[in-house]
Amino acid sequence: MNTRMRRAAVAVAATTMAVSLAACGSASESGDSTKETAAKGDDVTIGLLLPENQTARYEQFDKPLIEKKISELTGGKAKVIYANAKQDATLQNQQVDTMITNKVNALIVDAVDSKAIAGSVKKAKDAGIPVVAFDRLAEGPIDAYTSFDNEEVGRVQGKALLTALGAKAKAGQIVMMNGAVTDPNAALFKAGAHAELDGKVNIGKEYDTKEWKPENANANMEAAISSLGKDKIIGVYSANDGMAGGIITALKAGGFTTLPPVTGQDAELAGVQRIVAGEQYMSVYKPYAPEAAAAAEMAVALAKGEKVDSIAKETVDSPTTKGVPSVLVPVVSLTKDNINATVVKDGVYTVAQICTPKYKAACDAIGLK
Repeated sequence: MNTRMRRAAVAVAATTMAVSLAACGSASESGDSTKETAAKGDDVTIGLLLPENQTARYEQFDKPLIEKKISELTGGKAKVIYANAKQDATLQNQQVDTMITNKVNALIVDAVDSKAIAGSVKKAKDAGIPVVAFDRLAEGPIDAYTSFDNEEVGRVQGKALLTALGAKAKAGQIVMMNGAVTDPNAALFKAGAHAELDGKVNIGKEYDTKEWKPENANANMEAAISSLGKDKIIGVYSANDGMAGGIITALKAGGFTTLPPVTGQDAELAGVQRIVAGEQYMSVYKPYAPEAAAAAEMAVALAKGEKVDSIAKETVDSPTTKGVPSVLVPVVSLTKDNINATVVKDGVYTVAQICTPKYKAACDAIGLK
């Protein structure tokens, strides 16, 4: 499975790198006769709106990768206007208004709240600005979408937890710590995890974690320990690494001398280090480069008035829009056994970044040098 997904990820990356966006064109009329058509050539302006800065990936990976790819595609002539909503859906709607005022040629949006953003997406569309939904499937008349196979993320997490539990899968109870209900991806992760876990484990407690915040996951975990008893908890499904950190802190404070297996997602540096140390069982490595490349390529193409058919080979239906051209990137289960072959090999982290003095002995023990 991992090898297949890895090959698929490489294929996606190669495809996105190979697409030529040199042709020029103009955007279709939007009904606003005063609206200028999209700029020709490489001199375009792309708006980039990311949802929050609690999760490391957005500022450390997505933003620089997207900016770099847009620059490469346009010979450095394009301009990127960036804003982070800091988990505030109202602020993000205001940021869309600002992008419209600035007359960007295309907009990449990772929605804080997929439903709340719909009106702003329509405003952009009415202003003749195409919208690429990034990572989360925003509602409203979006023109393109790129993300990962999010149900597969949940399935990968669920399978990993079952592997970690082995024959003891029904010897106690697990706690499920899902993501925020405002994030459509969280529902997909949850569905995928349940598809693997239901009937194979006993789910003692399950939470939808407000705003994905580690402190909220920590509080939920403390409540689960109090309700179930520490001797009954044999594993924790955590939807991402940030929450896994809060969960593990609660487990340690709750008197667990041997930590139960805890899942994660995003391959954050702290998560990878916890995996090395044996505190977190796994994470889901999502190759950010092909996702970022797809978003950049589709945004630049749309800004020039071009179609995205040669980039997006799939379609996805949102609750409001059918047949959205999409690029879905495969994912990889990350454990201590394949850190070298994934995040180190792909240049996400160096061994030196992972194996700080605190983790050197643990790194040596698993051959990470």
